[in-house]
Amino acid sequence: MLIGWNIDQNFFPAMTKIIGTLGPKSRSVEEIEGCLKAGMSVARFDFSGGDNDYHQETLENLKIAAKGIKKLCAIMLDTVGPELQVFNKSEEPIVLEIDAFVTLTPDQTKEASSEVLPVNYAGLAKVIATWGVRNNIDFLSLSYTRHAEDIRQTRAYLDELGNLQQTQIFAKIETIEGLKHFDEILQEADGIILSRGNLGIDLQPEKVFLFQKAAVHKCNMAGKPAVVTRVVDSMSGNLRPTRAEATDVANAVLDGTDAILLGAETFRGLYPLGTISIVGKICAEAEKVYNQAVYFKRTMKHSIEPMSHLESIATTAVSAAINVKASVIVVFTASGRTARLIAKYRPTMPVLSVVIPRLTTNQLRWSFTGAFQARQTLVVRGLFPMLADPRHPAESINATNDSVLKIALDHGKTVGLIKPHDRIVVCQKIGDSAVVKILELED
Repeated sequence: MLIGWNIDQNFFPAMTKIIGTLGPKSRSVEEIEGCLKAGMSVARFDFSGGDNDYHQETLENLKIAAKGIKKLCAIMLDTVGPELQVFNKSEEPIVLEIDAFVTLTPDQTKEASSEVLPVNYAGLAKVIATWGVRNNIDFLSLSYTRHAEDIRQTRAYLDELGNLQQTQIFAKIETIEGLKHFDEILQEADGIILSRGNLGIDLQPEKVFLFQKAAVHKCNMAGKPAVVTRVVDSMSGNLRPTRAEATDVANAVLDGTDAILLGAETFRGLYPLGTISIVGKICAEAEKVYNQAVYFKRTMKHSIEPMSHLESIATTAVSAAINVKASVIVVFTASGRTARLIAKYRPTMPVLSVVIPRLTTNQLRWSFTGAFQARQTLVVRGLFPMLADPRHPAESINATNDSVLKIALDHGKTVGLIKPHDRIVVCQKIGDSAVVKILELED
């Protein structure tokens, strides 16, 4: 048995992933179900607003929705960085006078005015230690990352908490200071989020696109996910994006972006489902003209020599799939590393990543790993995870039985991804060796 993505064109139109921020307009079971069907692969919880109970209720709705339509969805906790958000319960405009004194208070029961501004100041550690640990979050978005040390300190804190040792840290680049230390941050982080809204304040407008292209390229060469924000702001209140926004989404895909992050568009926008659907369609169109051949050569050129055994296998699988015009690449993995390396070279076809659970122990109890690894590939362009049932007798770490492959291929046929006479490239580990083989399906 396998559980994973339903990836037919109606269910998930693009290989570029979409991160949706859940909020007032997108937190009911029905609304979340619609977002998942429209193409959302990661649900973002923004802790700059709302308390733990509010977000927990949203998460429980997400679990119900995902289970109902049998679809994996990852969880991203977006932390509050060195910023204060004003709580204005009346939502009436507040006018501040020049040279006037304003009192900032953490007492959110007070009414916001030109003299007193209630602000949030809960703290990063408290949110992670309570909500994050309770829910085994897949990704932590670290706001206002300025140095590599920010990542190291956060990772050490997650390790102390125990339950979050597997959580991936995405550095959110929002300031010039983060830009200056980008290379060292990339080395430490598991992925990068380019927060263009805040960057647009710190950076001259004509420089933002240059940073985006350079940052995405560096992420691509490092094989780490690059996420771009603030693409279709106008869809918060409109059914269609502007021509400039549609072009912006397409250019982000052509630059090599792994995922598009939707913030206000799905958090409080009027059309969260429509926004996800349209962004997915734009991404799919851009992917059709993506020059994979040029990208492949450039990535090979930047690879460290001598290439590792695993990366060599990954490049072989991608080359073989392109040469034989395979409809899909199937890769068996326990940690997700092989699948990520294949995705690094941007094959033109989807990669079905079959995650084989591992039985592990901390000397106090036994547990299966695999769910984390499967969900964490949901932010990687072109990867579609399937979590193998650990009770299946054919599954083991070193030898993947043909019956498991058959189940994966049957799933691909069911969703319309694989047709009779298609060629399939399979990458698997047998004993101590990694094998790439080409299969031609019969009727």
